[in-house]
Amino acid sequence: MKTFASIEEAFQWWLENIYPSLPPDVKKGKPVSAWRDYKHGGGVSEKRMKEILTEFGPFEIQTIITYKT
Repeated sequence: MKTFASIEEAFQWWLENIYPSLPPDVKKGKPVSAWRDYKHGGGVSEKRMKEILTEFGPFEIQTIITYKT
């Protein structure tokens, strides 16, 4: 199990470690357009990163918000 501090950190890890091993037919559409946008400075929204991570990788995304008094 691997834990990430942010969605962007997880997405970057996914691009470097999971994306290259996806079969060519799976790389069409969402994954390749997100890869291009991210790598070439076009930007990828957090919502889009979450969609990619949950659809193309075994990720569980939780949001933890802590208020300390």
